[in-house]
Amino acid sequence: MKTRLQDLYANVAVHATEDREHEAALELLLLVMIVDHHITPEELDEIRNITVESGWESPTFSFEQYLGPAMAKVRAAVSGDTIEEFLDSVDARISSSVLRASLFSAARDVAGIDHEIDSQEQNLLGQLAARFD
Repeated sequence: MKTRLQDLYANVAVHATEDREHEAALELLLLVMIVDHHITPEELDEIRNITVESGWESPTFSFEQYLGPAMAKVRAAVSGDTIEEFLDSVDARISSSVLRASLFSAARDVAGIDHEIDSQEQNLLGQLAARFD
C-alpha cells in the first residue's frame, strides 16, 4: 500500500515546484520588460517565446493564464519601489540550477529585443547577474 501511494504521488511535488519556478521566472522576465516603463510588443513576444521554447507550458502552467497575475505582481513591485524584495521572492522560488543558469541570458534577451537597454534595465541586469549568472 505504501509503495502504491508513493508511486501515485511521486511527481506531484516535482510539478508543483516546476510551476512555482516557472511563475517566478515569468515574473522576473516581466520585470525586465517594465522596469523602464516602456513596454513593446517585441518584448512581450520574446517572453512568450522563451516560455514556449523552454518547455514551461504544461497542463498546470500557461503563459497566457499566468500573464495577468504575474503582471499585477510586477507592477506592484515597480510602483511600490519594492524591487529588491520582489527579487528576493523570485530568487527563493527558483531552485533549479538549470533554470537559474538560463535566467540571466533570457533577461538580457528581453532587455535587448528593442535594441535599446536604458539605465534602469542595465541596473536590473546587473542585479540579476549577481543573483543568477
